[in-house]
Amino acid sequence: MTFASAVVIVLVAAGSASAQGWVGRGARPETDRPATDQPGLLSKIRIDQKLDAQVPADLAFVDEQGRPVTLGQYFGKRPLILALVYYECPMLCTQVLNGLTSSLSLIKFNAGQEFDVLAVSFDPGEGPGLARDKKKSYMERYKRPGAESGFHFLTGKQDAIDRLTDAVGFRYAYDEKIDQYAHAATIIVLTPEGHVSRYFYGIEYMPRDVRLGLVEASQNRIGTMVDQALLLCYHYDPSEGRYGVAIINLIRLIGVLVIAGFGAFVFISLRRERRQAHA
Repeated sequence: MTFASAVVIVLVAAGSASAQGWVGRGARPETDRPATDQPGLLSKIRIDQKLDAQVPADLAFVDEQGRPVTLGQYFGKRPLILALVYYECPMLCTQVLNGLTSSLSLIKFNAGQEFDVLAVSFDPGEGPGLARDKKKSYMERYKRPGAESGFHFLTGKQDAIDRLTDAVGFRYAYDEKIDQYAHAATIIVLTPEGHVSRYFYGIEYMPRDVRLGLVEASQNRIGTMVDQALLLCYHYDPSEGRYGVAIINLIRLIGVLVIAGFGAFVFISLRRERRQAHA
């Protein structure tokens, strides 16, 4: 059995990564994240990891069809991938969704069957129309039958947005002077019950990492024996937001395989000798 070596990827550090996207409306609701200058603005941008934190199930949003929903409606079935973005962002948010969709296209798990995707806008000025257009765009990109039931593009009010971003430690800021948001690039894997399981940083996500994150978040209810073996040889590093080779576990697994192979060789040899003696 062979295992892929850890691949070094460029990550957007949670404490310093930021992007600025144009917002389509001038009026902004009041927010407790004022920003007056660039250094002060960037100091507010970070991800405070809250592993195992519960995302409130009662948070009210609106889906891409304009229907009122609560996040709890998506809990209890399968793991979820949460992407906090805003739909009119021309830069980082689009790259986050592009990277996520590209990664999901390379794994065999299907949205709506093994997992769901929740894209939630943190811009309270956005509505279902933008969410609907964005979903249509990514359904064309993902190209898997029935995926519509597994992708959910939500918008909501400031209170619900604040509670959600606070629950998962997503710190962003809005600058009135330039009418732009700054935020980190990340996707967050949730358990079926809505607990934070994993953070992946940057705009490109290794398909292996996403797959293993979903397997772990599902409490091993999805995946194959190969996935279970990989989980023995890889461990999640919260500081980097990726899976790396766990050398000790890899050595242990190799040792078990060697012993098992030697045992099988001895068993077959003894059985062959007995047959020859009987003959």
